[in-house]
Amino acid sequence: MPLSTSLDLTVVGVERIWLDVPLRPVPAEHMVREIPHWTLFEVCLVRLACGVTGFGETMCYYTHRTVTDAAVARVVRHGAAERMWDDGLGAGLQMALFDAVGRALDVPCHRLFGAQHRDRALVSWWAIDMPGEDWVSECRLAGAAGYTSFKTKARPWFCPEEQCALLERNLPPHFQVDLDFNAMLVNTAHATRVLAALERFRHVAIFETPIPQEDVAGNRFLRSQSRVPIAMHYGTPPIMTALREDVCDGFVIGGGASAVLRHAAVAAAADKVFWLQLVGTGVTAAWAVQLAAVLSHARWPAVNCHQLFEDGLVRPAMRVENGSTPVPDAPGLGVELDMEAVARYRTAPRERPYPAPGLLLAIRWPSGATTYYAHAAQYWDDFLAGRLPLFPRGVRLEHIPDDGSEEWRRLQERALAGAVHEGAR
Repeated sequence: MPLSTSLDLTVVGVERIWLDVPLRPVPAEHMVREIPHWTLFEVCLVRLACGVTGFGETMCYYTHRTVTDAAVARVVRHGAAERMWDDGLGAGLQMALFDAVGRALDVPCHRLFGAQHRDRALVSWWAIDMPGEDWVSECRLAGAAGYTSFKTKARPWFCPEEQCALLERNLPPHFQVDLDFNAMLVNTAHATRVLAALERFRHVAIFETPIPQEDVAGNRFLRSQSRVPIAMHYGTPPIMTALREDVCDGFVIGGGASAVLRHAAVAAAADKVFWLQLVGTGVTAAWAVQLAAVLSHARWPAVNCHQLFEDGLVRPAMRVENGSTPVPDAPGLGVELDMEAVARYRTAPRERPYPAPGLLLAIRWPSGATTYYAHAAQYWDDFLAGRLPLFPRGVRLEHIPDDGSEEWRRLQERALAGAVHEGAR
C-alpha cells in the first residue's frame, strides 16, 4: 500500500552568514603571529521544502575557502539526500545538508553514516606552540574540563625538552600530550636526537609528522627507533605505500564526509588507528562526534580546536568526562545552533590581514643572540631552509610589545623586510 504522504527533502534555500568568533585570551596572544584568520567562519543554513532547516559551518581561512555561489546552485532545487555526499560543496554546506536530512527523518547524522560503533567519542584539547607556562595553563584548563589529552605544536623556536619537563612537574600522570612537528625536524639526522630526548617524558603519547611525509625511508627508520607512536596525515605518501612500508603507527584523517568514511575504512582494514581532525567551533566538533560514532578505528582523541573560542555557537555545549563525550541521539548534528551567538558575532565577509600589523617577535638563542621577525612565515622559511639552528636547548620565542619608542618602530620596520640578527639581547 503506498504511503499517503511524502517527505519533501528538496533544498529551497541556502543562507550564508559570516561570523567573527573571538579566541580566548591565551590562544589569541599566540595565534595572531601565524593564523589570525582562524576567528572567521561562514555558517550555512539550508532550508528544505518540508520546513526543516539544517546548519553547518566553514572556517574561512581565506575567502576562497567559503561555500561558493556555484556550490549553492548545485543544491538548490535538488534533493538534500541526493547532494549531501558531495565533498566539493564545502564543509558548511555539506554539514548543513546532513543536519537537515537527519532532522527531517528524525535521526542523528551517525545513522546516515553507518552502523553505530561507539556511544562516546574521544576528544583532545588543542593549542598552538607557546611558552611552556602557557602549555601548563591550557592543560590545566583541559583537565578541569574533563579532557585527558592535549595536542600541540613542537617548534624549533621553543625548547620542547624544557616545555615537557615543565608539563611533567605540573600535570597528573594520566594526562597525555601529542606533539606535532609539521615536518620541522627536517630529516632523520635531527629527528633521531630530538625524539629520543622527548620520549623519556611520561606524558608524551604521540609524535605527529616529525619529518616530511614524502621521506618514506626516513619515516620508516624513525618508526623503528621510537618507542612513542608516530602519526602521519592520511594520503602522503600514497596510502598503499604508507601501508606497505609501515611508515607510521596511525593516521590523521580529515576532509568531507565521503573522504572520511572512505579513508577510515582503509585504515580499519589495515588495523591502523587514527584521530579525526576537523577544525572549527562547537558546530564542527558536533559533526566530528557524529562521524566518530561509526568509525571503529577512531581510537585516538579527535582534534577539533573548538576549545579555542570564547563561544562554541551550539547548545548544549560539549560535555567531556574522562577524555570522551557522549554521542548525541537527537536528530541531525544532535545540537542546536545558538542564534543569539550568531547575531552577536555576525560580520561582513572579509579577509583578515596577514601579517597581523604591529607585531615584533624575538627568538632568544641560548648563546645570548637574538633574531627579530615580524611574523611567523618569515622564521618558518628560515628554519626549513637551514638558515637557523634546529631545536637547540634553551631557545625561546617572545613577543616584544610596542612601547611607543622610535627604536621599536625602526626595529619592527626592519623585521618586516626579513630577519634581523643581533649578537646580544
